Amino acid sequence: MTETTGTAATDKRKKLEVIELEEPIQRGETTIDKLTIRKPQSGELRGLTLEKLLNSDVDTLLKLLPRITDPILIDQEVAEMDPADLTQCGNAVRGFFMTKGMQEALERMLEAQQ
Repeated sequence: MTETTGTAATDKRKKLEVIELEEPIQRGETTIDKLTIRKPQSGELRGLTLEKLLNSDVDTLLKLLPRITDPILIDQEVAEMDPADLTQCGNAVRGFFMTKGMQEALERMLEAQQ
């Protein structure tokens, strides 16, 4: 599992997000306590509705996450994920869809609060 953020000099938007799981996933003798979620490519969004994805629709997340996680999760592992972890994953996915302008506005708001 790689914990790089994949940022380019001209684009501060993250391409990867590392999620520490509240409830680790047990796979045989292996315990998965972190997931790296990769920004999906357009082809990985086939069969999904962007509106549902941006609203963190559970069924849509259950279909998308096996396509973009490292380690790759099987459908059953995603379906049995703790709701808090699924929520974290949904937040990460929504963050990938922020435009540069949205990201800059968010950064300004956060800086102003400090």
